[in-house]
Amino acid sequence: MSQYRQSPFANLTPVVKNLLIINIIFAIADLVLRNQFDMQANLGIYYFASPHFRLWQIITYMFMHAPILVQPAHLLFNMFALFMFGPILEYSLGSKKFFNLYMICGIGAILLQMVIQAIEIHSLTGSMVLPSPIVEATYYQYGGIQTAQKIYDIYNIPVVGASGAIFGILVAFATLYPNMELLIFFIPVPIKAKYVISAYVLFEIYSSLHQSQGDDVAHLAHIGGALFGFILIKIWGNRRSNTFY
Repeated sequence: MSQYRQSPFANLTPVVKNLLIINIIFAIADLVLRNQFDMQANLGIYYFASPHFRLWQIITYMFMHAPILVQPAHLLFNMFALFMFGPILEYSLGSKKFFNLYMICGIGAILLQMVIQAIEIHSLTGSMVLPSPIVEATYYQYGGIQTAQKIYDIYNIPVVGASGAIFGILVAFATLYPNMELLIFFIPVPIKAKYVISAYVLFEIYSSLHQSQGDDVAHLAHIGGALFGFILIKIWGNRRSNTFY
C-alpha cells in the first residue's frame, strides 16, 4: 500500500467531522455509563406531555442512538449517510448553513412527530394531555389493551437518533443535486439522487401509515426531517457552488 494514499477522512468538512465525533462519543458513553447513568432515558426525547419530558431533550435526542451492542445499524447507517452526503452539502452551503440545516431538521423532525402523536392521542381520548397517574397506572381504560398500550408507549418510551436530521440532509442533497448519480448496494447501475431519495421518503410515508406491531422506528420523525430539509433549501434559494463535484 502506498504511503501517500489519501485517507478517506482527509476531506471531511469541519461540521461533519465534529458531528461524527459527538455522535460516536455519545454512543461510547452510553455503553460505558449504562450502569451509572441511563442516557437513553435522560437524553432521549419523550412526548411533550409526558412526566419524563425535559426541554434539553429536543437537542440531546439527536445525538443518542439505540445501544450499539444491541442495534449497531442505527448509529452506523446514520453516520455513514452523514459521512457520504454531509461534506458535499457543507461545501455547497457553507458550514454555518449546513449546521443550521442539521439542527433545524432534527428539531423539526421531532416536532412533527409530537404534533401527529398529539392528534392521535386526542382522537383516542378526547385530550392531548393525560394526567400522569392515568398513563402510568390506569391506562387500560382507553379502548382496550392495544389502544392503551399505544398511549402508554407514547408517554413512556423515548425517541432517539439523528435520523430526522439525516433525512433533512438527504432531501437537501437531492434538491441541490437531483441528477447526481448514486451507486446503491446490490443495484448494478447508477441511479439519480432525486429518484433514490424520493423513493426512500415515499417508503417512510408508507411505513408510517402501515406501521406493523413491533416496528419501533419513528417514521414520522424521518418524514418531518425530510420536509424541513426541503423547505430550508427552497427558502435559501437552491443556491449551490457550480465548481464543486
